[in-house]
Amino acid sequence: MTTRLTISHVGHRGDGVADGRFVPYTLPGEVVEVEGTEERVAPSRIVTASPDRVAPPCPHFGTCGGCALQHWASTPYLAWKRDILTATLAQHGLHPEVAPTVDARGTGRRRVTFHARRGAGTRLEVGFTAARSHAIVAIDACPLLAPSLERALPAARLVARALEGVGKPIDIQVTATLQGLDVELRGPGRLGEKDRLRLMEAANAAGLARLTNHGDLVMQREPPNVMIDGHRVPLPPGGFLQATDAGEEALAHLVLAGVGKAKAVADLFCGVGPFALRLARQAKVRAVDSDAGAVASLAQAVRMASGLKPIQAETRDLFRRPLMASDLKGLDAVVFDPPRAGAEAQATILAKADIGRIVAVSCNPATFARDACSLAAGGWKLGTVTPVDQFTWSAHVELVATFTR
Repeated sequence: MTTRLTISHVGHRGDGVADGRFVPYTLPGEVVEVEGTEERVAPSRIVTASPDRVAPPCPHFGTCGGCALQHWASTPYLAWKRDILTATLAQHGLHPEVAPTVDARGTGRRRVTFHARRGAGTRLEVGFTAARSHAIVAIDACPLLAPSLERALPAARLVARALEGVGKPIDIQVTATLQGLDVELRGPGRLGEKDRLRLMEAANAAGLARLTNHGDLVMQREPPNVMIDGHRVPLPPGGFLQATDAGEEALAHLVLAGVGKAKAVADLFCGVGPFALRLARQAKVRAVDSDAGAVASLAQAVRMASGLKPIQAETRDLFRRPLMASDLKGLDAVVFDPPRAGAEAQATILAKADIGRIVAVSCNPATFARDACSLAAGGWKLGTVTPVDQFTWSAHVELVATFTR
């Protein structure tokens, strides 16, 4: 059965919405025809196209699940991300000023995860997963990647072929560093000597800086480092970085503006220090994270740095052991940047803390809104919230927000 639909808006996952149905790869105002009665169905024909429709730059768009919105012009796309954030906050009773979305794509992504799986036959496929599927789309290039990851896909293929005999699905995380590509494997489990030797040969053929398997070192030509605000920071195996250099810069700029002239700051969920190292230009910093490898990397970077105020780097699980009121005494500001789960326990304590300012960074508007409500209940006022887009053409949006009393 053919049905004609008019798309009213784009939903929070990037699909066009019409009469309660979800139509991927469509835009507001478009008239489309669909076949069948499923709740989510791809259009069989676009009858009337939006003036905001553009040609997708990637030939894999629509098959690869990595992007949802390559067909949308930049200005309405960025406005949609702001609208999604505004609507999420409103659902929790929060109505702050929301700034225009900061486009933080920059030169492209500096880290990527490829998947290696057996296809329907016996062919090994390396690429990304299809939309809402575990099937692999074997890509030949990705327009989202920075030039520093130009050799990432060929390297991933070499590594995957070296492990063909393992017979398990493998995830291959590739990060661009100053020394070259750093690769962390997830999925193959403990490897025998023959597999390790094949991996070492593949790593050398690909010119990798380092290859690790679940954090276990397989090969290292040079210890990988990244540059953060002019400081060399060793990268732990599989270490987290913001997706783009421009994204890190944009978030850090907003964080520094948010803390103002604070002279003593806690940086919670600090990672390898993208905020701490910048905050230490002007303030003493207590940097805390549960990832011991990241904290050790930050501590090593601090030892090699010059011209910074003191940074105290500490390993602590802030979900189970949040900083208490006594730990927060003497601080002018707190910055927190938790994973997608948010910082519920820590926010509850911060709500009652005697500090001047709080700056929240979040990759999940929903958990941010929950934590913001906790702070608001403690008398904190939510200021301007700024969305940041470093995951271009996806439904993902990050944000920075400041709280004052």
